[in-house]
This record gives sequence, C-alpha cells and structure tokens, in this order.
Amino acid sequence: MPSDGKTKWSPQWEAVAGVEDLITLALAEDVGPGDVTTDVLVDPTATGTGKILAKEPLVAAGLPIAHRVFLRLDPDAEFCAHHQDGAMVEAGTVLATVSGNMRALLTAERTALNFLQRLSGVATCARHWAARAESLRIQVRDTRKTTPGFRVLEKYAVRVGGGKNHRMGLFDGVLIKDNHIAACGSIAKAVAKAREGLHHLLRVEVEAKTLSQVEEALSAGADVIMLDNMDDAMVAEAMEKISGRALVEVSGQVTPDRLAALSRLGVDFVSVGALTHSASAVDISMDIR
Repeated sequence: MPSDGKTKWSPQWEAVAGVEDLITLALAEDVGPGDVTTDVLVDPTATGTGKILAKEPLVAAGLPIAHRVFLRLDPDAEFCAHHQDGAMVEAGTVLATVSGNMRALLTAERTALNFLQRLSGVATCARHWAARAESLRIQVRDTRKTTPGFRVLEKYAVRVGGGKNHRMGLFDGVLIKDNHIAACGSIAKAVAKAREGLHHLLRVEVEAKTLSQVEEALSAGADVIMLDNMDDAMVAEAMEKISGRALVEVSGQVTPDRLAALSRLGVDFVSVGALTHSASAVDISMDIR
C-alpha cells in the first residue's frame, strides 16, 4: 500500500537507534551551513513535486529513510511511496513522489537518493543470492562486513532482498575465531571458557580452518561449526566427521554457483560478506516539476 505522506511508517523505524543520527550526519556533510546554489536560484516560497525513478531493474529498499530525509528539511512535505520496500521493479518505475517546499526538495535530493541507491543495491544483491538458494536446503546470511554506521540499515536491506542476518554485532552471538583460539591456547579451552561465562540460551560457534580443528570443535561441544575457506572436497570430509552433531556454516570462497553443491553436502547456511561490502549502488534519480 502506498504511503500518503501523513501515514507513519512501520514502528521499527521509530525504535532503530542511530538512524536519525545517521540522517543528521548525512545532511550535515552535504548541506553544511546551507545550499548556496538553491538559495540563490529558488524563491523561498516556491513549491514543487519530485518523482523518484528507478533507472534500472532493482529491489527497492530505504523508502522510509528517504521520506525522513525530506521531512527534516520540510516537516510538511508529502511523500507517497508507490511501491513498498522489497518490491522488484523495472527500469522507468516511479518509486515515490514527494511534494513540498522547492528549496527543501532540491537540498534533500542527493542525501535521500544516496540512502535509496545504497540500500536498494544491497537488497538487489541479496535478492540475486536468495533466488539461487530458493529451491535449496540452505540459507544465505550476511556478515559484519558492513559500511560503518550503516549496519542496521544494510542488514535490513539484506532481509528486504530475501537474505538472512547473521549476528548484528559482537554483542548478540558467540563466534570463536582464529585469534580468539590463539589468545586462549586451544579450541577446547576457548569453548570451555565461553560455556562458563555465558547463559544457556547462547549458542557457541567455532571457526575451523582444518579438519583437525573440526574434530576439536566437535569434542569441545560446539553448537555451530564454521568451515572457513574450504573447497567442496574438504567440506564433504568435514560434513562426514560432523555427521549432524552441530550446525554447519560455510564462509569464504562462496559464490552463487556453489550453493547447490554445498546444499547437497548438507551445509545449513553460508555467510557472504559480498551481500554488503561488494553490493553496487543502483541507479535512482529524482525529476522535479
């Protein structure tokens, strides 16, 4: 359903810490003390309407954020989204229209589009991966390899595109990696310390780079084992050792073409940093009348 500009967006945006601060920072870096071009050329009482256009096929994401950007500069701006976040649209599609003070529209344009182009790019990338995994028994998850400050938005865009989220940050999941193992002395010691210091609802995941590490993680009682940078033959050996005793994640060297093979081997999910760190911004413009 389109938004009429007066309708409040989903409550999730009201509660997302940092989003409003991010909009503040984005406007501050672009506008600074003022938009000298617009202020010189446009009457302060002029009004207008802008059409936000998809210039290529894409999955829309970030329309609520674009809405909020315009409201910052014109609290009376009316924003009508013609498609919801998550919609797959073709080139030439009008994603939204926004009406209000002409100076505000022109000044907010680039910041609003930057959010839309970046988040729609992530969602479009995630949709490509999710489509490849749709008929397989495997999940595609993101990582913490996100743009600083943008994590909550980029992970939202991954979900919008059909992907799944891994942990949001260091605070909501236990993942014992190579440097943790080095700091503790062994996988067994690291897992034991984690069990002592954690409550029973948190799973313990261990990164394994070798088959011997897989065996050690199993002996230590890891709930999830991440097979890091293993080829299919090595993954097959690891899966035989694990034999259902732990969930299995594969990370590193994962491509869409590998998903079917990894699914056949019984891998539960793959984590893909490219969903966020390598997603290309899509082409979106705004035409003002």
